[in-house]
Amino acid sequence: MGLDRSPSVPSASTGLTIGLRGRPSLTGLPGLTGLPGLPSPSGALSWVRTRLATEVSTLLIGDNPPASVRRSVPFDEDPGYFGPDSVTWLVHSDSCTLIGGLRALMLQTMHPLAMAGVAQHSNFRSDPLGRLANTSVYVGTTIYGTKPDVERAIRIVKRVHEDVVGVADDGRPYAANDPHLLTFVHHTLVDSFLRANQRYGAQRLTPVQADRYVEEQAVLAELFGGEPAARSVAELKQWFCDLRPELRATGDARNTIRFLLNPPLPYVARPAYAVVASAAVTMLPTWIRRQLWLPVPPVVEPVVVRPTTTALVRMVDWVMGGYPREDELEPGRDPERAA
Repeated sequence: MGLDRSPSVPSASTGLTIGLRGRPSLTGLPGLTGLPGLPSPSGALSWVRTRLATEVSTLLIGDNPPASVRRSVPFDEDPGYFGPDSVTWLVHSDSCTLIGGLRALMLQTMHPLAMAGVAQHSNFRSDPLGRLANTSVYVGTTIYGTKPDVERAIRIVKRVHEDVVGVADDGRPYAANDPHLLTFVHHTLVDSFLRANQRYGAQRLTPVQADRYVEEQAVLAELFGGEPAARSVAELKQWFCDLRPELRATGDARNTIRFLLNPPLPYVARPAYAVVASAAVTMLPTWIRRQLWLPVPPVVEPVVVRPTTTALVRMVDWVMGGYPREDELEPGRDPERAA
């Protein structure tokens, strides 16, 4: 299965910070050339763009991402499990993945055993930004890291999961390393990132590309030791159809959703987050929204949510294209002064 794009990302032999900073550069990826109609940034506009990019990146991955997420191996020597010619890179180069990530978290609350593990072991309420940064670094590492980086990140997560065991409110035991739960989480991410691309992506996947994305991502479930993962969109849909009897909204799920809709973010970030959260909610199946008490009037999604979210995502794409890569900075130079 081939990609419907011919340009390739220039060889990156320089340092690469994984996460939003870790994309080789939004403007260097096919289909992502910035917000249409805006001039090339210069002067004050360039400074504002770089400052905004720094703020967004800091919010998502923290002030000092660990050195372990800085790529030092050229892509032509170790492209990782995906690489510049993969559909995975095409999907994750778009800021709409922010919506997909939040949608996946909302969907994960619907499995009582997965939700019990979060409710009993996670510190997301006391340190939401820290959890966000850890998750962003992990996703960025698995997408862009070398194979040793990816395998190391997965080993770390699995070690943390060893302590996430217990008994749910319905009396069933759970373990975070349960292969079934691992595949459930994997599929929520794949399904959500795919749906976000299809609704808000700047370069939306063809059916062939969508199947290839699901197939490419299956390697992560294998590395985690999960159950056999879907390898096509049809298999993914069937998997969720078969899973439906296991899903239901618990009290913990509804409490978590309330937190996800209104987390203690910096005031400046709250309007944009409200847009992202609204978009994530409208991408959930109707029956799940009903169980989670998230009614959406029919006219709101197409008339309000979709155009507002599209504008925000394209703006974030443009902003993050202004974040300088590691090779564009002098040693010790502040990225905000790089413009």
